[in-house]
This record gives sequence, C-alpha cells and structure tokens, in this order.
Amino acid sequence: MLTAGIVGLPNVGKSTLFNAVTQTRKALASNYRFSTVEPNTGVVTVPDARLDVLTKMSKSLKTVPAAFEFVDIAGLAAGASQGGGLGNKFLGHIREVDAIIQVVRCFENSNIEHVMDTLDPVRDIEVINTELVLADLESVEKRKTKQQKAAKSGDKKIVHEVELLERLAAHLNTGKTVITMEVAPEEKAMVKGFFLLTAKPTLFACNIAEGDLAHADDNTLVRQVRDYAAKHHDTRAVVVSAEIESELVTLSAEERAEYLAGLGVADTGVPNLIREAYYLLGLRTYLTTGEKESRAWTIHAGDKAPQAAGVIHSDFEKSFISAEVVAFDDLAAAGSFARARVLGKLRTEGKEYVVADGDVIEFKTYV
Repeated sequence: MLTAGIVGLPNVGKSTLFNAVTQTRKALASNYRFSTVEPNTGVVTVPDARLDVLTKMSKSLKTVPAAFEFVDIAGLAAGASQGGGLGNKFLGHIREVDAIIQVVRCFENSNIEHVMDTLDPVRDIEVINTELVLADLESVEKRKTKQQKAAKSGDKKIVHEVELLERLAAHLNTGKTVITMEVAPEEKAMVKGFFLLTAKPTLFACNIAEGDLAHADDNTLVRQVRDYAAKHHDTRAVVVSAEIESELVTLSAEERAEYLAGLGVADTGVPNLIREAYYLLGLRTYLTTGEKESRAWTIHAGDKAPQAAGVIHSDFEKSFISAEVVAFDDLAAAGSFARARVLGKLRTEGKEYVVADGDVIEFKTYV
C-alpha cells in the first residue's frame, strides 16, 4: 500500500491533522516540540460520492471505498540535515514514504508556540526544503564519488549515471528540489533508484483557524503558499482546518453537518486533502457494483484493463478476455446498466484499453 507522509515544522498541526484524516487519536498532539518521535501510521479511506450513487442504484449490501496510508512524521527543525533536533530520524522516515504532505501553519494562536517565533508560512516551507535539499546533496555527492571510481572501467551505464549525478548536484546547489529538474524518460528510473527526498511528489496543506475556513480564498497566508507551491514546486496547496476536524471525530454525520453549517462551510477541507493526496500518489479508481457490494478499486494512472482486473484477483489478469466499461457519469444518468446499454454508453474494451478514473467495469475472464 502506498503511503503519504505528513511533515512540517513542530507545532504546525501535523499530528492533529493525522488524527483528523485517519479518524483516530493515535498521534499525540501537544504544545511542545517533537511530540511525535516514532511515526504513526493509519489507513485512510478516500471519500467518493460515486459509491453512494452506485450502492443505491444496485441496492448493494456493502460499500467499500478505496484506501491508502498516511504517516505522521516527527517535526523538522533547521539543522536536520546535520542531525539537529530529530533530523536523522525525520529524514530516515521520510525516505520510506511515497509522497509528502507538507503542513504549513497559517493561523495565529498565542497559546501554541511557533518554533520560528513568528508566523511566516513561506519561510517555514523554505526551512524544510533547505534541509531536504542539503540531505539530498550529501547523498548525491557520496554516490557520485563512489561511481566516479567505478566509471574508470568505461562502463557506459555507470558513466551516464555519473553525468546524471553531476547534473543533480548542480541543480540542488541552486536550492532547487529534484522533482523540478528536467530529466529524460530513461533517467527517471535512475533518479527513483537514488531514493532522494526532494524527488518525491509534494502537496501543501494550509492549516488555518476555524474562523478563517469560510473565507479561506481571501486569506493572505493561504494565497502566499498557493503562489509559492505553483511557482517553486509546480504543485497545489489545499486548505484544511485540523482543529475543527479533530473536534468532529466523535460526532454523528447529522451533528457534523449541523456544526459545519454553523461555520458556513460544507467540510473542513480534509476530504479534499485525502483526494488530492491519492492523486498525488498517482492512484486512480475504477468501480464495480452489484447486489453484493459496490467497491472502489485502486490502480495506478495508465494501467490497462488486464492490470486493473488483476487488482481484484491476480488470476484475472492472466485470464483476461475483455471488459465491459461505462463511465460513471453515463451510468448515473442512465440509471441502470440495461439503460446504459440501450443508449450505447456500455462498451466492450480489450487488453490495450487504459482504464479511466471513474470507469464502472465488469470483467470477463477464463476463470
């Protein structure tokens, strides 16, 4: 199962957000630095309104959403790349995740200490990025030194690797992250094999105060983070209020809706964060439905029909014949498979079909 790691400076709301996202109280949320030492891990279900529609349409007995893992990682401090604070542990844990959710504090609260003393989310992001870049630079230089000796043999593959490492070092020395560096398609696998921190896809989560949620788009700090994320990481920044979500964990669906309505919002931003993280990991969903269950199945973007069938059972990929496919929107509009077939929306696809997010599929196999 792929994992998204929640990172950030101490006291930005990482553990509170982790508890909110996983609907647990596993992570200690305290007003002191490094309250998280060992990472907490929790499985997160992906909100998907399409499942509710299919469950109702098929009168399914069970609804099964897609899921992936979130990891709450210790807070980072300046000097982490040289082992400062919990730097060595932090960097070790972040190497193990597949994507990064960087939580940025965008709220004022005199009762919660700020590790940098003043509120400046862009500066906070740059503190973390600097430490990750420095750690990557050290890793690249060490590997380059080792491979330069091996390259004397004339092995073309090793020579190419050394050239790539030299380019990476030059890029990192400008303070830029690896993920922003242009590499040839055949070099992407090589870069992935270096296990560099800044090569991981990143999403920013602007953690705001309860009173700011209804007008988040007007928040100056949020706009700053969104602009920085787009310009320097070519990625997005989403808005969440971990404080509100943590208060809603024990409430019923009706009580949650009433509480949020009083704040003038539909949700706390956490459902959107989960969906964005899911996409950040390169994950997509196809759906199956019937009287027994309606289920969301997780695949990777670009997977073809046999691979998607293999998610249900490995034998299905080997014995794949064809797939009956209808886009969710077309099926929902038709109201049934029979009607979708009459309208020409249900089609048969073969082995080369690339499954789209939201496809509703029934596979035909030899099994």
